Amino acid sequence: MDSLITAAAQALAAGDPLGALNRVALRDDAPALALRGIAMAQLGDFPRAKTLLRRAGSAFGTREAVARARCTVAEAEVALAARDLGWAPGRLDEAAAVLEAHGDRANAAHARLLDIRRLLLIGRLDHAGERLGGIDPAQLPAPLRAVHGLARAGIALRRLAARDARAALADAQDAAGKAGIPALIAEVEAARRLLGEPAARLIADGTERPMLLDAVEDLQASQVLIVDACRHGARDRNSAVSLATRPVLFALLRALAEAWPQDAPRDVLIASAFGSRFTDESHRARLRVEIGRLRAALRALVRISATERGFVIAPRRASGIAVLARPVEEKHATVLALMTDGETWSSSALALALGSSQRSVQRALDALAETGKVQPIGQGRARRWVMPPLPGFATSLLLPLSWPGG
Repeated sequence: MDSLITAAAQALAAGDPLGALNRVALRDDAPALALRGIAMAQLGDFPRAKTLLRRAGSAFGTREAVARARCTVAEAEVALAARDLGWAPGRLDEAAAVLEAHGDRANAAHARLLDIRRLLLIGRLDHAGERLGGIDPAQLPAPLRAVHGLARAGIALRRLAARDARAALADAQDAAGKAGIPALIAEVEAARRLLGEPAARLIADGTERPMLLDAVEDLQASQVLIVDACRHGARDRNSAVSLATRPVLFALLRALAEAWPQDAPRDVLIASAFGSRFTDESHRARLRVEIGRLRAALRALVRISATERGFVIAPRRASGIAVLARPVEEKHATVLALMTDGETWSSSALALALGSSQRSVQRALDALAETGKVQPIGQGRARRWVMPPLPGFATSLLLPLSWPGG
């Protein structure tokens, strides 16, 4: 490898893409194309980076398996940064195997960390955790140790384990400092700031207050029955019931829980569950049917009794009832939560991450664009959507996650 290629590679490793381009910008040999692609990715020009990396991969000969695998890993990293979540993970696994077989363990680990970060974005926490457990951070160079810590923290945050997240971010901060890469240090600092922002709201005994993630973790370990308006279910320390696919029942449960220890009037329950401001006998009959279904679903957790003006809920084992609500409650909040990273998202990537249809996501984006909360970039199939980060709260409880286990 000639001196210019070596110097450009060292500049990229230090987070200096302009320095790298100064050395190889006019060259079209395979190593230079690869380094130019990585430099353009660091500068945020993902389409150009993707083109250059594909040219580099084709330019390397069939005997240069390691170089081709490294191009594949770099292309996957660009796809992740561009939120192209449909990028084939099988290619990344193949590249990691080639790199491992040829002794390039650092880049093999980098490939696996990229896949873990993709799994985290689409809410596959168990799979991401399993794959992360197979990587020993002590064997990684400082930049990859920082990425490993960020991945650990991301999984912990999504599982509402604030203390585990703090420990992971402390490790990531130490590694990022040793790496000396400004972008990596900034990413760790941004993650650390999230732990100091309200992550949820607690509604109990007729009062409401914001909660940090540490307080949410403590609440989950308490004797209180939690009506979880973030994941749409209910749980105490012994059992949990998901109502994520039964929105009417959850709306009734939340209205009853917010009224506890008092009863909830029938007109309030009807308005919450059915969206009707006027009540007649048909509404009251339907309410009785849905209350019966709610009793059956939550038999192990609560008792629901009729009163003169409505219904009242009481926990069977727990010492009290609290509603855990999202830090902000507005339509399409989960779309906004994913986009607070400041990256450009396609509607197809958002649909994949949310487990929703692309048509539904597109309607949400159009509605958000009308209010100026997101902005489109580009036209047709190249269109992406972006928004500035939402200030003042963490998004841990807004992000999609299979409830309750993840």
